[in-house]
Amino acid sequence: MSQVTTDPIADMLTRIRNAIAVNQAIISLPYSKIKESVAKILLETNFIDGIKVDGKEKDKKLVLTIADEGRNARITEIQRVSKPGRRSYAKANDIPVIMRGRGVVIVSTSKGIMSGDEARKNKIGGELICKVY
Repeated sequence: MSQVTTDPIADMLTRIRNAIAVNQAIISLPYSKIKESVAKILLETNFIDGIKVDGKEKDKKLVLTIADEGRNARITEIQRVSKPGRRSYAKANDIPVIMRGRGVVIVSTSKGIMSGDEARKNKIGGELICKVY
């Protein structure tokens, strides 16, 4: 029996933080398209090492490889920006730069989920999902 969370993205980020805290290399979480999109951006920006979707239909799982065995995680901090109780939006030129460009902010735009740099380049604002560095 799976538990329903009010904020599945916050749950995902917490699972990643907890795995890093105990040096766990691979985590598994319930699948959703938005979680997969966030994970793909983390992969593209080189914060995690791999993504895999396991299972079919309702039993789908998203398996993330945070770091290869024996290597340290590259995520120092991962934090939710926009919460269900308090949404946070930004125009294209107001999207924050994280750690002078070493970090990334993930933005949900009308053209899909993308990194802050990509959103700034395409001149689209949106909801600030999370920041990672």
